[in-house]
Amino acid sequence: MERPLITVLLLVGLIIGSGVGSSYARARRGWNDYQTAKKTVPGARRAAWMLIKVVTTKVGILALLLIGAVAYAAAGGSDEPAPQPTPSSSADERPR
Repeated sequence: MERPLITVLLLVGLIIGSGVGSSYARARRGWNDYQTAKKTVPGARRAAWMLIKVVTTKVGILALLLIGAVAYAAAGGSDEPAPQPTPSSSADERPR
């Protein structure tokens, strides 16, 4: 009678132990992943801000070039035709 009781207790302990062990292993892996990600965040944050600065600078330069081109076109563009040159007198003709 004692043998089946020991077998049942051993199986229950084995099931509980495997569940607790796998949960502990999963928690340990998660903790290690968290620590690794925590260490990489400051470097990634700096890299992200540097990329944002680069993109902002390029967009600013393109916007200034576009505004300059529009201003140049607005100042130089007129609908009046260019004045035609008048014929000048030549050296052979005498004024009257």
